[in-house]
Amino acid sequence: MRIYRYFYPDYSYEKVNDIDVVAMKNSGIRLVLLDIDNTLVPYTSPEPDENAFSFLNKLKENDIDFAFVSNNGRERVDRFNKNIGAEFVYKAKKPLLYGINKMMRLHGVKKEQTALIGDQIFTDIWGGKRAGITTYLVCPIKEVDTLFFRFKRYYEKKVIKSYNKYLNKGEC
Repeated sequence: MRIYRYFYPDYSYEKVNDIDVVAMKNSGIRLVLLDIDNTLVPYTSPEPDENAFSFLNKLKENDIDFAFVSNNGRERVDRFNKNIGAEFVYKAKKPLLYGINKMMRLHGVKKEQTALIGDQIFTDIWGGKRAGITTYLVCPIKEVDTLFFRFKRYYEKKVIKSYNKYLNKGEC
């Protein structure tokens, strides 16, 4: 369906460590905005794991800045960021643009130099699309089993199915 195309990510990967950071750098990306829960770590993990550190190190090695833009509260983001020390926005209210625009201003980058990586279409990808930046969708690491998330994932699966049909790809 055409209406879904506004929610299509620019790129999609099974997990964050599958993203080609060198290609990202070569395309002019200087800042990556990252969701935390189910993107870098399962929502039940209070701190970064080896996989999260591995991806963040790939960004650093390629001179790509990163910041966290999370809809979580300050305590969650503070704890996750404790040993990283990155800039962050908590309660970003994605898909609203407040947190995304704040980080772009803070880092002095343009839209075409910014990417957003997340696991949710209606917050991360839609927010990135609204901001005019490159978007990367990763499959959720661990599902949140609440009625709200089941409802949201139901509609996300419709968008993903349409996206994959459009690209002739498999599904998460």
